[in-house]
Amino acid sequence: MASHELVSEIFDTLRQRGHRQYGENVTEMQHALQCATLAHEAGESPEIVASCLLHDYGHLLHDLGEDIADHGVDTRHEQVGANRLAKSFGDAVVEPIRMHADSKRYLCWKDAGYCDGLSEASRKSLALQGGPMTPEEGRAFEQHPHFEQAIRVRRYDDRGKVPDMATPDLEAFRFVLESLVIPGH
Repeated sequence: MASHELVSEIFDTLRQRGHRQYGENVTEMQHALQCATLAHEAGESPEIVASCLLHDYGHLLHDLGEDIADHGVDTRHEQVGANRLAKSFGDAVVEPIRMHADSKRYLCWKDAGYCDGLSEASRKSLALQGGPMTPEEGRAFEQHPHFEQAIRVRRYDDRGKVPDMATPDLEAFRFVLESLVIPGH
């Protein structure tokens, strides 16, 4: 599949399912665009911008309802999305996506004040995802080659929940994604 077709397929999924709410004050689409916009405006690498845009892609790949976390179910969206995207993007894009939920767990262990700033929905999902890391988990997490990038994606994830924030549309990020598609995929 050509990079243009692949990105169009991803964008179609975002357009078709991005209207979903997930416990925050923004839709999935707004959240994705806000995170990517914040990363881009901060001068982050194309890989971080792409990870920010796609970090919750796994939420859009299931039909379990918008309030699934209210029913005590962790959909493991970070794994689902990363697994799907790993066929087309390299580790620099995929691993921060795969690690963004664990990054929240890590930051709650490392910085007690971080937990206090989480939204209600993020606190609920934190509990489903295993709560703050243990010291052993945290030290192991710090050894991952994409640790720093995952933490940066998490920070944009936390900030990208602003109702009515103006952002570019999806097409503004097409070139970034297309440039990162693994050739031949």
